[in-house]
Amino acid sequence: MADQGGEVTIVGQGAKLEGTVVSAGSLRIDGQVKGQINAEGDVLLSPQSQVEADIRAQNVVVAGRFKGSINVKGRAELARGGRVEGDITSKTLVVEEGGVFQGQSIMDQQPAQGGQPSKSADKEAAPEAEGAKV
Repeated sequence: MADQGGEVTIVGQGAKLEGTVVSAGSLRIDGQVKGQINAEGDVLLSPQSQVEADIRAQNVVVAGRFKGSINVKGRAELARGGRVEGDITSKTLVVEEGGVFQGQSIMDQQPAQGGQPSKSADKEAAPEAEGAKV
């Protein structure tokens, strides 16, 4: 979780929040949150966190327990000891050894404009790869 010198909001270990949490910067959750989390920056769920929510952020690192959906523009990371039950939509997904993921992953990779060969050119160049697409 790269902090670019912006603000980091911390939900402390003894805190229990229910509702919508909105952060203009990054957010670190050490306690319990139930509801929605919207952050302009990154979201870090520490090892002691327990979160049941829908998260929208730039990047997310889950080291605690999470249930719900994660939708990030960049990287979703499931750290050692972290647990995710739900769906993750991201450009990059990293699951470290010891992390548990139960759900669906959607790799939301937008093709770059220009410089991409057409689909017909792909089929002509590599017909044997047709069945290998995931």
